[in-house]
Parts: sequence; structure tokens; C-alpha cells
Amino acid sequence: MNADLIHSDITYGIRGAIFDVFNELGFGHKENLYQKALAQEFNARRIPYEQEADLKVAYKGTDIGTYRPDFVIDGKVILEIKALEIMPKRFESQLIHYLKTTGFNLGLLVNFGSPNLYIKRLVWTGNPRKIIRENHVLNQRGS
Repeated sequence: MNADLIHSDITYGIRGAIFDVFNELGFGHKENLYQKALAQEFNARRIPYEQEADLKVAYKGTDIGTYRPDFVIDGKVILEIKALEIMPKRFESQLIHYLKTTGFNLGLLVNFGSPNLYIKRLVWTGNPRKIIRENHVLNQRGS
């Protein structure tokens, strides 16, 4: 665990839950099955979360709508789950919009849809040109 990473204590637990779900279920299932498995794993690990929480979007102080990410972990991290063979760039953009408009600064985008587990960590710095992106890939055998 890297102390320089924001919310590293939380993301360490999240990633452990993600790895366990991937190692148990493998790839290629429906997205909602991974969501249910992750919720079960978060409960077992006592990781506080909200599933599909409504995050308000405001314009000039007026609420104009909501975003509904798959999970909000411990009130600090947005977690989006996908189960696609290929991850389109638009889902990264979606997570960036979630971060930019809701006040969160850390999001994880996870894809369970291919033989390699894909986790992208996005840090919103307040500057669209300085978004911090980190990738992690885990193959089915755990490396």
C-alpha cells in the first residue's frame, strides 16, 4: 500500500474485494452479478458502501439532475463496474464527469468482461489537463 496515494487504505480493501470476486467468478458474466458479488464481499470485509447512490449535479447552485454510480465506497471513492470484452473510452469519460461534478476526487473503473481484470484508478485534481490515471491488469491466474 502506497501512503502517497489518496484514500489508499480504502482502495486497498476495495481492490482486494475486486480480486476475490474475479478469482471466484472469472470473466464474462453480467455486470449485475459482479455488483451483487462485490456487495457481498464489501459486507464480509466491513467496507462501508452505498450501491447506486444518487449523486446530485448542480448548475449555479440549483440541482439539475443526478448521477448514479454503481458504488460509493466510504463516502470517498466512486466505483464503476463494467463487464465488456473491450472497454470503450466513453466509460472513463463518464467516471471523470462523475468526479468533476460531484466533488469526489477518486474513482475506480473496473472491467470484469475479459480474461484480464482491468482496474483504472482516476484522480480528479480539479484540472482537466492533470487527471491522474493508473492502470492495473490481473490475469485469471492472479498475476
